[in-house]
Amino acid sequence: MLVESIVQKAGIKSTDVILEIGPGTGNLTKKLLEAGKKVVAVELDPRMVLELKRRFQGTPLSTRLEVIQGDVLKCELPFFDICVANIPYQISSPLVFKLLDINQRQNFRCAIIMFQREFAMRLVAQPGDKLYCRLSVNTQLLARVFHLLKVGKNNFRPPPKVDSSVVRIEPRKPLPIPAGKLKEWNGLLSLCFSRKNKTLGSIFGQKKVLEMLEKNYRTLASLGQLMNDSEAINMSVLADEKDDQ
Repeated sequence: MLVESIVQKAGIKSTDVILEIGPGTGNLTKKLLEAGKKVVAVELDPRMVLELKRRFQGTPLSTRLEVIQGDVLKCELPFFDICVANIPYQISSPLVFKLLDINQRQNFRCAIIMFQREFAMRLVAQPGDKLYCRLSVNTQLLARVFHLLKVGKNNFRPPPKVDSSVVRIEPRKPLPIPAGKLKEWNGLLSLCFSRKNKTLGSIFGQKKVLEMLEKNYRTLASLGQLMNDSEAINMSVLADEKDDQ
């Protein structure tokens, strides 16, 4: 029922190429193959790769399945229309921003991903929420994010220690901020959220912060980069390992 619900909420078209990350033994893969045109499954574990190929070998679905063995954060991903994935939770933050970075070069429609519940709640948190953080701001700057459904730990065998949630991420196009300014923006946010119980006035009134800002300004001015908005950067700079813990 859970797999059926995820596929239904993904809104897959019969012409879609689907990227699946961490397919495991292929329970979700089977439903994706039945719904779309092709599935590209990226799996790190060679044992799961063999199991996945064995499961669909000799079936009509095998011709529409491409399996890539490798680390999704390091390998080059082919074209896809939609991403549907139940991922290892320790790669949540870098994966989100890798997908949003890919969208600069190829437009995909959306990503339907299962995250650890607290991480998912931070993705969709609004100003004033307890979980609102730098991750919330950066993700919502670059994409529209929707919470789709909560997934209890008892849906898994063996059950994990945490609950999960399925989230829909729709990249914004065009970006609301020049790509070359994302690194500066992220630095600004790091300062804003460095001490959550302090006001912005208090944070930016600190002598060390003011000295750092002035030093950075002088450095950029000397390099002639103050007006350079066109430089593209990898959005992985927006990811933070702490978000995945």
